[in-house]
Amino acid sequence: MSHDAPHAQPHAHEPQDHAPQTVRIGGHDVPVVTANTVVVGTGSAGFCAADRLWEFGQADLVMVADKIGAGASRNAGSDKQTYYKMTLSGGDGDSVREMAQTLHSGGAMDGDNALAEAALSARGFLRLCELGVPFPQNRYGEFIGYKTDHDPRRRATSVGPYTSRSMVEQLEKKVARNGTRVFDDCRVVDVLTRPGADGPEVAGLLVLRTDVPHDGAESPFLLFRCANLVYATGGPAGLYATRVFPNGQWGASGAAYRAGVHGKNLTEWQFGLASTKPRWNVSGTYMQVLPRFVSTDADGGDEREFLSDAIPDYGRQLSLIFLKGYQWPFDIRKALDGSSLIDLLVYQETVLRGRRVFLDFRRNPVRAELDASALSPEAFDYLDRAGVLFGTPIERLRRMNAPAYEFYLHKNPYVDLERELLEVDVCAQHNNGGLLVDAWWQSNVTGFFPVGEAGGAHGVYRPGGAALNSGQVGATRAAQFIAATRDHAPLDVDEFAAVAAPVLSAARGLVERATARTAAGVPDNTGELLRAVGELMSAKAGPVRSAESIHEALVQVHEWLSGYEDLVAADAGSRRAVNRTFLVRDILTTAYVYLSAMADYLAHGGRSRGSVLYTDAAGTLPRVGHGPDAERELDLPDVFRFRLDGGALDGEVQEAAWRPPGDTVPDDAGPAGSAPWAPGGVEREPKDPAGHALFRWRPVRPIPEDDDFFENVWRDYREHKNIY
Repeated sequence: MSHDAPHAQPHAHEPQDHAPQTVRIGGHDVPVVTANTVVVGTGSAGFCAADRLWEFGQADLVMVADKIGAGASRNAGSDKQTYYKMTLSGGDGDSVREMAQTLHSGGAMDGDNALAEAALSARGFLRLCELGVPFPQNRYGEFIGYKTDHDPRRRATSVGPYTSRSMVEQLEKKVARNGTRVFDDCRVVDVLTRPGADGPEVAGLLVLRTDVPHDGAESPFLLFRCANLVYATGGPAGLYATRVFPNGQWGASGAAYRAGVHGKNLTEWQFGLASTKPRWNVSGTYMQVLPRFVSTDADGGDEREFLSDAIPDYGRQLSLIFLKGYQWPFDIRKALDGSSLIDLLVYQETVLRGRRVFLDFRRNPVRAELDASALSPEAFDYLDRAGVLFGTPIERLRRMNAPAYEFYLHKNPYVDLERELLEVDVCAQHNNGGLLVDAWWQSNVTGFFPVGEAGGAHGVYRPGGAALNSGQVGATRAAQFIAATRDHAPLDVDEFAAVAAPVLSAARGLVERATARTAAGVPDNTGELLRAVGELMSAKAGPVRSAESIHEALVQVHEWLSGYEDLVAADAGSRRAVNRTFLVRDILTTAYVYLSAMADYLAHGGRSRGSVLYTDAAGTLPRVGHGPDAERELDLPDVFRFRLDGGALDGEVQEAAWRPPGDTVPDDAGPAGSAPWAPGGVEREPKDPAGHALFRWRPVRPIPEDDDFFENVWRDYREHKNIY
């Protein structure tokens, strides 16, 4: 019996039979898979949860994926993708408590999540090492580290641009050895819940099988009857058109909100410079070698170096470009006179002026020859130690980090940086907020555990690489809790059929109406809607937002969502179109909640913070920041006027809820210290077909101050009090 999961039964070493069984539900024969736990998502967090469950004794589980080979963990990365953990080398002082404080100090992060992420960081990291992830160590076995952004220590490590891919590959091999079954080609449609003693409780999951024709004899719908859902679906990447999330990463947060799962810190996105074709973060060496920034018209003509308009000082311009290497995320605190001014200038070219922006590694910025003497001491010393104070950006890149150059030669589409320009933009990269989690990564819906980017464990700021650690920790905590306390059987078949029937009927009805519309001659519009909502969000609710732009987007999304059943048209013969029917609905639901959260944030007194500029007519524009005119405002559009939050709301968390038409208040009263639920965004009528977005604010949970006397902890551990 596992000490980590004291109530779990020993796992079976033979794979369990999780074959679908046909059940008559709502007058239709539907395949149903029964398992204690369903893990949704096959990224590093999902595979970690599945493996941990098996190790803790709960082998009655299956996994579900829309595409096993897709997703951010497997396909995203950066110049040197970071994993953040407690210091495991050298003589630098560190502790669980100190790391927890670093995480907690990012603002709006709950202390119990911070403490768990610190406490389990070494355990999760070393587990990955044992599975075969090649994190670097010195000849004595120390896992060396370096400083990342928002990191006071040297806690960061990396295996190169594909750290998360290496994690996924090794975890996937382990899950395969365990014999856990994975159901691929499944689009999440709805989460099934039933009333429980403490509010809604998980009953199952409805998915669309995207490998089955909708107009064939086989049911395109598949149901899972389960007691627990580990939701590792990633962040809601489909919200933004201008994004660095890989193709095939969409998220499935809308289904969770429709099921009553609450959101947390939804306003807190991370944006940064990235290439658009292919999608990849241009952090690290790509900036440190000092590429030339140019913009063109839509057809590639009228090329000009636009940074010089706002940063005419040669040395300062190069030094700010260099700083973008390790100050890569857009940070509003660095926009007044620091490196994030570059992000705003790129945004001005692409969004406000409709131009295209490129990095040119073939020529030096401003001057034909690099004048290294004009660099800041920090930039000069770094490049001098790297031995690259010469030549052109591409020569410096190939000398300093040849794999970074070769990377683009092997992507699709490939780019030869020696001969071609690299198109870039300010892209959505990560959602620090997400679905509500407690100290065990369980949401307000009993049995529903959001892990990885789907879970809102982060605050306003986080150290680079903290997301990879958070995914491993959240997955481990959820698995511990499930194996120890939630190993019971799902609803019996008849009860489950009663819960599933109306959900299945609604899903079938949506597809029938959408396909009937195309049969009557209306063109398929699923792709158009998917594109339109992403473009709207990028234009109105991206890294630069205002109360007016948020309202405009909210009105449009409300119109689409409230009339969706009469709007969407899908070709019955196209599996992609039927799939998109549910995908677009999921994204619209999510966009409605997120936009409402942004409006509520401003109504609560929120100002610019994190990776977002909220336009404020009473604010200031970025400054010249150099020389005798350092405090003078730059000649920039008023959309860039802002006032910093200054940490005013760091001690509060915004929680969000979506309620269907007719329901106005969530069932739970809320944690102590939280305000009552109130409408956010635009207040609607009770029967509004788009439903209702509701919000409340509460104090952050502090870092716990538990008794750490060994004998007391040992006794509680033996008596299983440390799990539940």
